[in-house]
Amino acid sequence: MHANAKWEESAVARSTIVDRVMMERRAKRGFLKDPISHETVRNILSAARYAPSSSNTQPWKCHVLTGDARDRITTRAVDIFRAGPEKLAPEYPFFPQPLHDPFIGRFNLFRGQLGDAVGVPRSDKYGRLKDVERQFRFFEAPVGMIFTMDRKLEWASFICYGCFLQSLMLAAKARGLDTCAQQIWSLQHNMLRDELGFADSDMVIAGLSLGYADNSLAENNMTNHKLEINEFVKFVS
Repeated sequence: MHANAKWEESAVARSTIVDRVMMERRAKRGFLKDPISHETVRNILSAARYAPSSSNTQPWKCHVLTGDARDRITTRAVDIFRAGPEKLAPEYPFFPQPLHDPFIGRFNLFRGQLGDAVGVPRSDKYGRLKDVERQFRFFEAPVGMIFTMDRKLEWASFICYGCFLQSLMLAAKARGLDTCAQQIWSLQHNMLRDELGFADSDMVIAGLSLGYADNSLAENNMTNHKLEINEFVKFVS
């Protein structure tokens, strides 16, 4: 077989594997208690560090929480949330207010699907609050991560951070693990700063749950609508 043909065959095989990992990655909102070794977490983060960033600035910082530290922080987060969710404000806006079309339609469709899956309709305010508490427990995942970034950096660094988080989630999925990236942890920036000892100059970007998904849960078997190529791509020749 010609060398180019061999390379093309190998490339097709690799692309099939990579494509499958990307398409199988889903946000999971319930995990088994099976432990994850520190070596596995280190390997995932070691792969993710090759994510692209603007002029190689690499703006990411990561705190990995396991064991007693994870339990202590999740307990504090739930207590703070229960004491007054209206008092919590994120380090940066998640959405414009009000969120506009077509994004509000996609948002409402997803929230409705998720509410149905967990058995909490949007009209059930108490149930929704309890569901948020699950997020502050990392959905019972054995590993939680908190990501911070120097707040003097500009919005463009969020693009770099997105590349890093996606790389991390794909590296985890390739190892048979699942994740859920969670912006909501930015609401707990004061407590996290106190617990983890990072400086005021760092802002909380997100958290992330990592573990083996409990796929017996309905919310872990949702099918999210994805746009077709012709809905967001324009080819210009």
